[in-house]
Amino acid sequence: MAEQRLTFGDVLERRRGDQHPGLLFEDEQYSWAEVVDQCELRAKAMYRLRREDRAFHVGVLLENVPDYIFLLGGAAMAGATIVGINPTRRGAELAADIRSVDCDLIITDDSQLHLLSGLDTGVEEGRIFSIDSAAWQQELEAAAATELPYIEAAHEPSTQVLLTFTSGSTGAPKAVICSTGRLASLSAINHLSFTRSDVTYNSMPLFHGNAIFSCWGPSVFTGATFSMRRKFSASGFLPDVLKFGATFFNYVGRSLAYILAVPESPEEKQTRLRLVFGTEASPHDRDEFERRFGTRPIESYGSSEGAVVISLTPDSPRNALGVPPEFMDVCILDASGQECPRAEFDGNGRLLNPEVAIGEIANRTGAAMFEGYYKNPDATAERIEGATYRSGDLGYRDADGFFYFAGRGGDWLRVDSENFAAAPVERILARYPGVALVAVYPVPDPRTGDQVMASIQMVPGTEFDPESFGTFLSEQADLGTKWAPRFVRIVNTIPVTATRKIDKKVLRRESWPVEDTVYVGDTKTHRYHELDEAERTALLAEYKTYGRSPA
Repeated sequence: MAEQRLTFGDVLERRRGDQHPGLLFEDEQYSWAEVVDQCELRAKAMYRLRREDRAFHVGVLLENVPDYIFLLGGAAMAGATIVGINPTRRGAELAADIRSVDCDLIITDDSQLHLLSGLDTGVEEGRIFSIDSAAWQQELEAAAATELPYIEAAHEPSTQVLLTFTSGSTGAPKAVICSTGRLASLSAINHLSFTRSDVTYNSMPLFHGNAIFSCWGPSVFTGATFSMRRKFSASGFLPDVLKFGATFFNYVGRSLAYILAVPESPEEKQTRLRLVFGTEASPHDRDEFERRFGTRPIESYGSSEGAVVISLTPDSPRNALGVPPEFMDVCILDASGQECPRAEFDGNGRLLNPEVAIGEIANRTGAAMFEGYYKNPDATAERIEGATYRSGDLGYRDADGFFYFAGRGGDWLRVDSENFAAAPVERILARYPGVALVAVYPVPDPRTGDQVMASIQMVPGTEFDPESFGTFLSEQADLGTKWAPRFVRIVNTIPVTATRKIDKKVLRRESWPVEDTVYVGDTKTHRYHELDEAERTALLAEYKTYGRSPA
């Protein structure tokens, strides 16, 4: 008889009655037994609020607070689906995200509630609850007086427990399905040898898979203590790690770089850290973290879809992603589905045959590992080709079998670990008075990931004013928090193809070190000024330090 697959509810049930510390947050502490009890209370509250004729989808718009954890666990117990709402989205784009996944309830708090004000989310009035409100407290009190019935969906491994958003090339976000069985499996696989004496630390947002798959789930599986911060803080990292006695933390993208930008302290050598896991940190930053904290970060390439994993090994070349696990048949495919030739390098490590070596990172047996995008069969079909899963990312493979990342296959960007498409940003910038044409595209960040760059062609007779442009950006309610361009290039004519489509390949190749006027801006304050020669020189030196190129 085949072994019964676990659900995440089964994994959480292992912690029932466990008096070992389970959750540490700010000055709060919960035993695992208390965590399970709080999860069950939310399960009962959500189950009471479910409607038989609607999808049991609960949108969560919260920072990393205990209630988010309790709702995640509660969903597994109640057979509900948690939809992680990305608070960096704004306005119509945020509303479209929520409508696309059939949320019937939204749980938020008073600090995030304003983001939903006036939006057409498709969620009926009275079904948006703030955890700070009397109405939600009344729901919990009523739920406490009930018993959680046997819920068949909660015991079915194929039940969707999570929908986490990603972004595609068209600007329409896609919600990646994660079943309760898959979450249970990942929790068992990804624990990196955690023990009961470990204290894991997470400051990555819980609406992202990294926080749940690499930290929260494995902590539940092993019974390690899980600690977290409300929101990532570079200056708060060391105090938190010392306060909680953390032995592990997870990161994404530039998080490591931000931590290393904090002045060095002797206390960095006094932590209990023994494991560090993440994605997209530069080799330089991994070296520097090891020097300062005495622990070497473990890197892995992957995505929310979960069908391709590539991990660094001790013998991986410095700029490589690494190699996949033996059970994954990962390869590089060209547009026709044929495997690309292996990469060739010169003595300085420059790729000699990019035109044939670069292709799409794929897993020939990965289709079965991908559970699809919610209500998006076309996007799902783009990833599946028979038994093969195609990632949409570009890469190449050397003669020794090591994989390298080469960019994104679609017209999308990744800034500070946030994926988003160019089209919505272009639509916003096109509203700036005097814009004739605009193209938004990624250029490499000096350390990791992308920076947003925009090339703008103004209407004849009008001029670009950096001050008014910054003011304009600050006034756009639907501008995502990561969407403001770092570089703005003013061109006489934007290059187009024979079919009159903007040729972004040319713009990306030229990047920002061009003869045209280029403005550089603070993406938070939206203050822009013309890039001068001194800044240009300093930026190019920064790229060189981290082994990257601006194009």
